[in-house]
Amino acid sequence: MRAEPTCPRCGGRLRAPSLWSSDWGCGVHGVVLPRQPAKRPGPDGLAAVLRDTRVPVWTPWPLPLGWLITGFVAVGDDRSGVRAAAVSLSGPGLLSGPADMLLVAEEPGIGLGAYYAGLMNGPDPGTGFGEGPPHAKVEVSGPTATSGHSVPMWAVPSAEPDRAVYVGEALGDWLWAVLWPADAGLLMLERPHLLDLREPGMELDLPYGAYNPRLDE
Repeated sequence: MRAEPTCPRCGGRLRAPSLWSSDWGCGVHGVVLPRQPAKRPGPDGLAAVLRDTRVPVWTPWPLPLGWLITGFVAVGDDRSGVRAAAVSLSGPGLLSGPADMLLVAEEPGIGLGAYYAGLMNGPDPGTGFGEGPPHAKVEVSGPTATSGHSVPMWAVPSAEPDRAVYVGEALGDWLWAVLWPADAGLLMLERPHLLDLREPGMELDLPYGAYNPRLDE
């Protein structure tokens, strides 16, 4: 696991705030918010993300059969709060072998979703987003979304052929679903229901698995 904050757009090292600047800086992308070291799966990791988040923290609920939560990622610091949050899940693929899913909620311009998606042209979705009818839909619910609210998702091309990428907008933020291998994208055709874990008073018995090393990429 990485021990220091990195750039959410490229994974590179950051210049920490100093007496001359309160910003985090990337040598390639300039001023960015820091991607914090990934949190291990478990109640403590989830609590660390939920404590300061300003964006949804999405998980499918109920989880697909045999799937487990395998880690968390947050972008932001004590000053900014969490402006991008990712939940990692792992389980059996629909066709063969194991599969991984990363659900990212982020404010526009952060770049975490595009980084994991393997997009090369900027922090936000590019070609393919919003063109023609949606390729999938998800149902979302949470503290500010009524149950059964439908979110259209578009498949967007990635520079990395090993994954499938879907993007939509939910509660005013980007919603990314990145799945490995590419054929795991079929899971999105089952119209999963996503729950925002910020909802107060929830007592979900979330199942946790081994840490997903993809979070360190």
